[in-house]
Amino acid sequence: MGSVGLLYVGAVLFINGLMLLGKIPGKAAAPMNYFVGFMQVIFPTLLILQSEGDPAVVLGASGLYLFGFTYLYVALNQTFNLAGEGLGWFSLFVAVVAVVMGYLNFTSVNDPVFGAIWLIWAVLWFMFFLVLGLRRDSLTRTTGWFTVIVAHLTGTVPALLLLAGEYRSDSFWTWVMGVCGVLALAASVMLGRQQDTPATEPPPPESPPRRNARAAV
Repeated sequence: MGSVGLLYVGAVLFINGLMLLGKIPGKAAAPMNYFVGFMQVIFPTLLILQSEGDPAVVLGASGLYLFGFTYLYVALNQTFNLAGEGLGWFSLFVAVVAVVMGYLNFTSVNDPVFGAIWLIWAVLWFMFFLVLGLRRDSLTRTTGWFTVIVAHLTGTVPALLLLAGEYRSDSFWTWVMGVCGVLALAASVMLGRQQDTPATEPPPPESPPRRNARAAV
């Protein structure tokens, strides 16, 4: 995945995580999903057209469609107030393919850090499936927190490293990414169990004391 596209994956996942946490209304999150969704559909199409059948280029471009269609699906759901089950089951498809993409990055592509990143994305999209496809509403906050954290762990930070020419993919950084992914999931579970503390309503004013009937005479 290109560094620029990866940077905006981080941005849109951050927005969508805040939406799941109830911090951003769905319609307010829709524009960013349209922007990044169209980008992640148009760019891979151009790459494939110019690839001359190069399997490595086609493989890299194919992963972008998974993101592009997801974000466009989110945008359409929020714009037209559609049910989320279709997006949820599509997310299960993305999760399965992400596992395969992770395996290919470990073996054929020889980029183990991105292999770990794809596996983290597989977990994230599987959580989308649980929340949207199976209506596990109790996991919404956990999924929201995991999305916010993963947005930067697998999107923003690697993209900035790639743009700065400081990206490294070896066994050490693969383990670092894997451990960070596990810690992110554990932190999200703990944060998801914490409910927002409702504002304390002031107690109702006390009724004025009744005057003694005899004193009122």
